[in-house]
Amino acid sequence: MKRPRGGSARLAEAATPPDSRLLAIAADHLKRFGPRQITVVDIADAAGMTHANVYRYFTSKAALIDAVAGQWLKSLEALIAGIADAPDPADDKLERLIHAWSQMHRDLLIENRHLFDVYCTATETSRPLVRKHRARMRQLIERVIDEGIATGKFEPRDRERAIGFVSDAAYRFINPLNVRLDVDVPKDILDLRLAAVVRVVQRTLSHGIL
Repeated sequence: MKRPRGGSARLAEAATPPDSRLLAIAADHLKRFGPRQITVVDIADAAGMTHANVYRYFTSKAALIDAVAGQWLKSLEALIAGIADAPDPADDKLERLIHAWSQMHRDLLIENRHLFDVYCTATETSRPLVRKHRARMRQLIERVIDEGIATGKFEPRDRERAIGFVSDAAYRFINPLNVRLDVDVPKDILDLRLAAVVRVVQRTLSHGIL
């Protein structure tokens, strides 16, 4: 007996948790229309439910948009965690970490400007999702710095100052507000500037300058 066409797709959709489907639809609408133009009603219609049902999972449109931004931040954290947990030497991992962190921001700015602007607004207003993200990113930097100290790759005079220095030095390339200001700067120029910053960070940590 043949299954009706699209049966497997419908089964897959049915197996997807409602909040995940809503997030996927909201992410698509946000990318296409921007935060001001999307509505809970439109997202509910696309999901085949009432808008009242959406509020069972997200308390407001703002909460739904924050959740979309939170998904992207988690993908960034997962990428950086993968680098931090890799078997490479700590100095190599730190270089890869900074480059990947910067590249993820640039890619988002180019590929999904509306989501990037949401991220910038959340950063400007210090929303909880951004504060939590900063804490998680600091923990990942700490992990690499501590590994470098343990293996003799890094010899800082002050661990806390060294950890803070990494974020401060790379600030232009990892803070969304600064990344947005550099939108018209050619990529090759930004790459050269970032490479110079990474060299300074490596030298500072390995020679005990801080």
